[in-house]
Amino acid sequence: MKLSTKLKISFCVLIVLPVLLFSMALMGLTAFQMRELKAIYNTDSDSYDMLINSTTLLSNLCRTEYERLGETAENMPDMLANEAFLDTFNRDLSKKSAFLIVVEDGQCTYSGNEISAEILSQLTRIDYGENENAGIYLGGDYQMLVKTVPYERNGVKDGTAYIVMQIQKIVPQFKSLVMDVAIAIILILVLVSAMFNMWIYRQTVSPIKRLKLATYNIKNGNLDFDIEVKGHDEISELCRDFDDMRKRLKENAEETVRLDTENKILISNISHDLKTPITAIKGYVEGIMDGVVDSDEKMERYIRTIYNKACDMDKLINELTFYSKIDTDRIPYNFARINVTDYFDDCTEELGVELESEGIELIYDNRIAPDTRIIADVEQLKRVINNIVSNSVKYMDKPRKRISFLLDEDDDYVRIDIEDNGRGIAGKDIGHIFDRFYRGDASRSTAQGGSGIGLSIVRKIIDDHGGMISVDSVRGEGTAMHISLLKYKETPPRPKRITY
Repeated sequence: MKLSTKLKISFCVLIVLPVLLFSMALMGLTAFQMRELKAIYNTDSDSYDMLINSTTLLSNLCRTEYERLGETAENMPDMLANEAFLDTFNRDLSKKSAFLIVVEDGQCTYSGNEISAEILSQLTRIDYGENENAGIYLGGDYQMLVKTVPYERNGVKDGTAYIVMQIQKIVPQFKSLVMDVAIAIILILVLVSAMFNMWIYRQTVSPIKRLKLATYNIKNGNLDFDIEVKGHDEISELCRDFDDMRKRLKENAEETVRLDTENKILISNISHDLKTPITAIKGYVEGIMDGVVDSDEKMERYIRTIYNKACDMDKLINELTFYSKIDTDRIPYNFARINVTDYFDDCTEELGVELESEGIELIYDNRIAPDTRIIADVEQLKRVINNIVSNSVKYMDKPRKRISFLLDEDDDYVRIDIEDNGRGIAGKDIGHIFDRFYRGDASRSTAQGGSGIGLSIVRKIIDDHGGMISVDSVRGEGTAMHISLLKYKETPPRPKRITY
């Protein structure tokens, strides 16, 4: 879920959820208060107007007693002089925070509360007018609502019964309701706020803290960790991108370490391989300078040896230069269509002369059609052949040394097999011989010379030609290199459409 969508949902829920919860809480509290009012004040109304309208509430609280008192005053006014009846009636009123006062001909004949005298002093100063049955509100120190019931009986011309309701003591549930509502509002707001704080923390702050920890690790050079990512919002995508960056940095760091190691190996190999011919050249030159050479034949042999060692050094330096071009993908290629038969006829003829001088027999078997062609760089393909043959020559150990070339083809590829009868390659080394700087037998490789990058150059050139190379070898019997290159096929021109 997108972060913008979460914010919209949060906005809506923050409005709807508190209102919904508050409504549910208010309904529950008011229902509870209604039950309390009905139980305490013996009201029979189920209307919520009792809680909303204070006048309705006060009128309903003592309405039953007021109606009963009116009927008594009209039908049995003598009962208002009966103290037992008045005490019972007053006890019923006291349950509803009210009391009774009876006045006859200006004299108080019954007082249901100790403050009756003060209430009467205020009532005598009120002009009722024509509406004697109206409710009277008394302010001041005593908040009272008074209902009057006038009556007459034998010997009494002016009698009045007062039902006095103490507003300050009536319906204490109002204060409780207000407090409950206030507490409910606070709890709802705290609950909703806590829920959304936890949600926002989990969705936003927690990933940011993971990112902060990740940046700290990267700053201190630690790239071996994972960033756990869940979700599909913008922050999760940022975490994934950051983790991808970490992986790329780790790969680059590992690649840098690998290249640095390879460069150190290369420098070590080149240093050793250069030291050998330089030491030989130095020795032969010192021999000439010291007059050890006492014949023209010996001088010629010394000079030829010096020349050969210099050629070995030149070859090694050229190989190193070419390796640097491989490392930066700057190998210069000049691709052209070449005839396979003509090319390998000339190549094997040249190699045959060199191999013959070293006592190595060259066998050449060409089984491809005379007009078969490939797309290749002549010089780089020659480098491939020379590197493979040079590698075979180094590890010849048989009395009769032999290198064979076999050329064959199928519908799509030209196959070049170069096989020798040398020492062969150990099974554990076959999978690594095309790796840079790999030397299967370090002591033997050091003795034979070589930088360890010849076959890696071969594979690079063949790959760049769109071909394939593989190796088969049996230890003690020899090694065979198999090269496959795509044949060149001319596409016949499309016939032109003639519109008449």
